[in-house]
Amino acid sequence: MRKAWKWASVLLVGSLAVTGCGKTQVTGGEEKPAAGKTTKISFIHWRGEDTKVFNDLIAEFKKANPTIDVEMNVFPSESYLANAQAKLLDGSSGDVFASFPGAQFESISKANLYEDLSKESFVSNYTENLIQAGKKDGKQLAFPYQLVYNQPIYNKAIFDKLGLKPPKDWDGFLKLCETLKNSGYIPIAFPGQDIGPGQFMNSMMMNNNTDEAIWSKVESGQAKLTDEWFVKTLSQFKELADKGYFQKDSLGTNKDIAGSLFAQEKAAMLATGSYMMSSNKQQNPNLVQGLLAPITVSADKAVFEGIHTTTFMLGVNANSKHKPEAKKFIEFLSQKENAQKYANQTGQLVTVKGVNYETAELKESAQWADKKTRFHPRYLIANANNEKAVVSSIQAVVSGKSPEEAAKAAQVVIDQNVKK
Repeated sequence: MRKAWKWASVLLVGSLAVTGCGKTQVTGGEEKPAAGKTTKISFIHWRGEDTKVFNDLIAEFKKANPTIDVEMNVFPSESYLANAQAKLLDGSSGDVFASFPGAQFESISKANLYEDLSKESFVSNYTENLIQAGKKDGKQLAFPYQLVYNQPIYNKAIFDKLGLKPPKDWDGFLKLCETLKNSGYIPIAFPGQDIGPGQFMNSMMMNNNTDEAIWSKVESGQAKLTDEWFVKTLSQFKELADKGYFQKDSLGTNKDIAGSLFAQEKAAMLATGSYMMSSNKQQNPNLVQGLLAPITVSADKAVFEGIHTTTFMLGVNANSKHKPEAKKFIEFLSQKENAQKYANQTGQLVTVKGVNYETAELKESAQWADKKTRFHPRYLIANANNEKAVVSSIQAVVSGKSPEEAAKAAQVVIDQNVKK
C-alpha cells in the first residue's frame, strides 16, 4: 500500500510539472500564454450575413498576430437579444462581443459586463459623435461599428416610371401609396412578424413627438402612451393597414419574405432600413434603391427627415481572461483599411473615419449624413418589456384593434415598470 502511494505521488508531481510547462498561466484573473503558445479568443455576434468577410478579416488578423486565434460564433438576432448576456457571465464566451444599443446595452452595462475601453488608442479611429451610443457614465464601453438608416427603402425605377417623388407630408405619403396600389404594386412590404413594427415605428413617430427624451419620460411616468402623439402614431399605422398599403398577411411576413417582395419589384417600398440594401441588390442586380422616411405631419411642422442608428457595438467582456488579445482584435477591426473592407463587402456604412465607399447603395446611404436625422427612438427604450409592449401595440392595430385600446394595453405594462 505504501509503495502504491509512493508511485501515485510521483505520477501526480510529474503531471503537475507537465501541466505547468505548456499551459497558460493565470495572473490577476487574466490568462497569459507561455512563450510560443496560442491564445484562443471567442467572438460572438448575430450577423450571419457578415460571416464571409469576418472570416477573411480573422485570417488577416491571424497573420499579423500569429499567437492569437479567433473563434467566431454567430447566433440568430432574436436569440442573441435574449441570451447574449448569459453567455458573457463566466467569461468563457464572448471575449469580444457585439451588442445592440438601447435595452441590451443598458442591461449588459448594468451587469458590469463591459470592459472600459475609454483609454484605448483606437478610440481616435472613430467619428466621435457616432460612438455616443456606446458610452455610459462618461466611459466608452463599446464601439458602434455600423451606421444604419432605419427607414424605408424605395425602388427608384418604379417611382420614376410613375412620376413619383418622396413626399414631404402625410397627405402626400397617402397619395403616393394610393398611386402605387392602383398601379398594381404593393406600396409597402411590411415584415410585421418580426422586425417591421419596431423598425417602421421610428420614422412614423419621429415628427409626431420631436422630444428626443420622450422614451425616458414615458418610462419614468412623466408621459404616457395614451397621450395624443402615440395614439396618432398608432392611428396612422392602422390607416396604412386598413387602406391596403401593406401586403396581405403582413403580420405573418418576416423580413426575408418582405425583402423578396421588394427585390422582385412586387413592392415599391420596404419598411426596414439601409442594412437590407445590399442583400436586396444580391437578389436583383438591376435594382436601383433609395431611402425615404414618411413625414407624418404637415411639411411646415416636420423637424426630422429620417432616422439613423449606430449599432453592432463592439465590446470586450469584463469577465474575459484574455482582455489584451480581445482589445487587439477590436483595434484591428477599427483600422481604416479593415473597416473599409468590412463596409464594402457587407454593404454597411461604418463609424470609422476616412472610409471610402464603393457601391451605389453605400453612396446613396452616405448622402443621408447631410440630412437632419434622429437617433433610433426605439433603442432609447431602456426596459426590454416596455419595448416589447410598444412593438406589440403596433401589431395590435395592424390586426384591427383600435389605437386607443392598443395604447391603453401597452401603458399597463409601462405602469408596471415605471422607475421608482
